[in-house]
Amino acid sequence: MKHNKAGLSAWQLTMLALGTVVGGSFFLGSAIAINTAGPAVLIAYILGGILVYFILFALSEMTVADPTPGSFRTFSERAFGPGVGFVVGWVYWTGLILAMSSEATAVSLFFRVWFPRISLPLLGSMVIIGVTLLNLLGSDRLSKLESGLAAIKLLAIIGFILLAIFLVSGLMPNKPTVGIGSLVNEPLFPAGISGIAGSMLIVMFTYAGFEIIGLAASETKNPHGTVPKAITYTVIGLVGLYTVAITLLLPLIPTSAVIEEVSPFVSALELYGIDWAVNAINLVLVTAILSTMLAATFGLGRMIRSLAEEGYAPSWLRDRGDIPYRGIIFSGISMLLALSLGLLLPLRIYIFLVSSGGFSLLFTYLIIMATHYKFRKKHGCPPKGHCQFPGYPYTSWIIIAALIITIATMPLIPGQGSGLVAGIVLLIFYSICYMVTKHIKNTSNIKKPLDNFRNIKIKRKKKIK
Repeated sequence: MKHNKAGLSAWQLTMLALGTVVGGSFFLGSAIAINTAGPAVLIAYILGGILVYFILFALSEMTVADPTPGSFRTFSERAFGPGVGFVVGWVYWTGLILAMSSEATAVSLFFRVWFPRISLPLLGSMVIIGVTLLNLLGSDRLSKLESGLAAIKLLAIIGFILLAIFLVSGLMPNKPTVGIGSLVNEPLFPAGISGIAGSMLIVMFTYAGFEIIGLAASETKNPHGTVPKAITYTVIGLVGLYTVAITLLLPLIPTSAVIEEVSPFVSALELYGIDWAVNAINLVLVTAILSTMLAATFGLGRMIRSLAEEGYAPSWLRDRGDIPYRGIIFSGISMLLALSLGLLLPLRIYIFLVSSGGFSLLFTYLIIMATHYKFRKKHGCPPKGHCQFPGYPYTSWIIIAALIITIATMPLIPGQGSGLVAGIVLLIFYSICYMVTKHIKNTSNIKKPLDNFRNIKIKRKKKIK
């Protein structure tokens, strides 16, 4: 693969990561987590931020050592063999396809307000086609577009934080002082520890997408300096904005008033009659989801290229240039197919797609941590880099255990149990696919020497005649 001469900067890589992460899963999906955990959801967001910190720096150490295309898929293959590399790559790709189809479903609901005569499937299809075509422009142009869209999303969160501060402190003209507001009558742990555990999948899903830093590392000019900086900016930005925004949201609205179909930020502002801000946030929601889909499709195309180059995907998906056109188009078509599931599955399609996609991503993070543990055990600190991962190996064991617990507690939220089942089915399906692929390869490898031997015998017979 050719590399960009200029390469992505730390700022561009950060905005690309934030563009992937901050999407409908935070602005809309956070309602599910709040309903499950109540005010204790703040603890879940802090714990999620800690997990992201360690996972990102584990990925960073491996990426700094070798900024190879394929990132964590390639690293896991080297650590545990081709079978794991095959399964991780395809499970991650499928998880993102399901996640982005859920985002397309969400953004279609918002577009439906402005275009009521157009059907949801058609709106969703138009969004996916548009996102796919924009990705064909290449990483440099896409990163500039993502920088603008990500900036809008981040400014929206900052804008909500400022409005919330004014409401809580009584600085908002003609509005009562909220103070601690709804928290007066709210139990901190309405569902106990199980509520926090059950909300962790959705919370982690709001952080999902940061791993795109690893996938894009091979397209940076100086990955040894760029990647660690991008990770630092991403972690500080995400954890800071999320925790502050949720902390200020909780006094504004009772958790019982939060519903899954409406953004809790919109619901909170509606309670205080700030209609102009409600309309602005709805527009930002559309921007956020489109931005997420653009950045995720960037990673999808590159994952497919990595799989194809290893012979784990059809050869016609291989791309030799900077832009993986075939991988992007194939991913776009797959998102359209996943979107059609919305016509067949039950009403809780959004939470099903989020939970099944979330399982795939959590499984990927689990493999990243296990791979990093083995990497450090074998190589020590990465060459040309620093030991950035704190507390190894004890923190590695803690993060691995936390991810396993998060996956195991998925059924605590209605709708997530089917997502867990779907995720396990994916693991089994791709494991079988790998064994079939391996059998076909072994058969062809045996057949080739036999064919060569037969050809030699035929040539000898002809010479004797």
